[in-house]
Amino acid sequence: MRRHAVIRWVAGLGALLVGAVAVADGSGRELASYYDRHMALVDGAAYGWVGRGAPQRMRTGIVAVGVSRDAYFALHEDGSLITWAGPNDPATTLMRGVSSFAVGQSGWFAIDRDDVLWHGGAGSSAPRRVADAVIAASIGDGTDYYVTRDGVLNAKGQAHRGQYGDGRLAATADFVPTARDAVAVKAHTGHAIHLRRDGVVMGTGGNRFGPLSSHGLGDKADRWGSVFDGARAIATGSRHSVAIRGDGSLWAWGGPFGIEPRRVMDDVVGVAAGDTATIALTRDGALWQFDGGAAPRRLALR
Repeated sequence: MRRHAVIRWVAGLGALLVGAVAVADGSGRELASYYDRHMALVDGAAYGWVGRGAPQRMRTGIVAVGVSRDAYFALHEDGSLITWAGPNDPATTLMRGVSSFAVGQSGWFAIDRDDVLWHGGAGSSAPRRVADAVIAASIGDGTDYYVTRDGVLNAKGQAHRGQYGDGRLAATADFVPTARDAVAVKAHTGHAIHLRRDGVVMGTGGNRFGPLSSHGLGDKADRWGSVFDGARAIATGSRHSVAIRGDGSLWAWGGPFGIEPRRVMDDVVGVAAGDTATIALTRDGALWQFDGGAAPRRLALR
C-alpha cells in the first residue's frame, strides 16, 4: 500500500512546527474515526469499515474523508462534499466548492474556498453560513468549535461539562470566543482539545477517563489547561486522546492507555481516534489500528 500524500497544512503554524500537519478527528484528511466507524484515504480512494472489520474500497477521486455515527462522508476532488450510508449505497451531494469539512452530532461543517464556514444538518435544508475567515472546525457530541485565521477559538453548545473552557457551565445562543493562539481543534464525548501555535495541546470538559490526562481528572475541567507539548497533530476519541510530535512519534493518553501520555508508535504521519479504536498511518504507507490499549495490528485493504 502506497502512502497517499494529501496532508493538510494548518494555517498559522508557520515556522513553529516544521513539517506536514496531519489533521484528524471524525473528519480528517487521510483518516477518520467516530465511535465504531472508520475511514482511510489511500491513493485517492476512500476505504471504510466498522469496528474490527476490513477496510473496503468505496469511492475514488477523493481528497478527504470523514465519518458520523451512521454514515460515511468524503470530499471529492471537484470540491463536492458527499455522503452515503453503506458500501454499495449511492452518494448524496451536500455542498459544492468545499475545501475541508467536519462531521459530528449536530451535523456537518464545511469550510469553502473563501474560508467561510457553513453548517448543515439532517434532511435537505440548505446549509447555514456561520462565520468568515475560518481555518479549522470540529463537531463534538453536543458542542461545536471553529478557529479563525487570527487563532481565536469559538464554541457553542452544551457547557455543563466545561466544554467551553472559559469557566462557564451554561450554553450560549451564539458562538463565543473561548481561547486564543489556536490552530486546530478536536472534540468528542463531552470534552475537547485544541492545538496551540506553540505545539501545546490544551484540553477542557469531562475527564472521567483521562482524555485530558490529569487536567480535571475524575470529573471535569471547566477551563482550558495544558495537557501535552511538542505536538503537530491531534485527535480525540470518546475516552482517549492522541498526538503526533515533530519527530513522528505517536503519543496516547486516557482510557486503556493510562492517564499520563505514553509513546505508542513511531514514524506516524496521520491519526484518528474513535470510541476505543485508534487509526494510524505510518510513513511507509502502512495502515494500523489499535483496539483499546492493545498492540496495533496492520490492516489489509479490500
